[in-house]
Amino acid sequence: MAVSAIAIVRLRSLFAAVMLTSIYSLLSASFFLTLDAVDVAFTEAAVGAGITTVLFLSTLALVGRHSQESHHTRWLPLGVVTLTGAALIYATLDMPRFGDPAAPVHQHVAPRYIEQSAQEVGPPNIVTSVLASYRGYDTLGEVTVVFTAAIGVMLLLGRSRKDKQDDEHET
Repeated sequence: MAVSAIAIVRLRSLFAAVMLTSIYSLLSASFFLTLDAVDVAFTEAAVGAGITTVLFLSTLALVGRHSQESHHTRWLPLGVVTLTGAALIYATLDMPRFGDPAAPVHQHVAPRYIEQSAQEVGPPNIVTSVLASYRGYDTLGEVTVVFTAAIGVMLLLGRSRKDKQDDEHET
């Protein structure tokens, strides 16, 4: 994943960058699958490798396949990414170790889901109970974010086409 991320940043061909971004999403989905997070892996594969790739390719049809040289400094984005990465790594220092049975989630939340989900929600499948009921608002929020992003992209793509048509009519 790290190699593909570095390659994406270094490429000048936007088409190749889009294809590598899709590969990165598939690698990420396979990583989630090895962690037994099948629902997250499926979402990453569908949204990250599927829908996002289609939207990027649609955008490339409007803007072209190669990036143009920028007069802006290249160090500012690198600094922002490095600072953000360092903050995220620092934030993980307080987390319990992966799979730690003494972690708070294993002491309070998981036992309740295992013992009471069938009575509180109904379905005997605990995963279905968690996703459909306990995390229902979270799932609704995720769907709302994806829908809003899709509408925003469609509006931007529609505006670009209209601007091109207006430019053609003026000349």
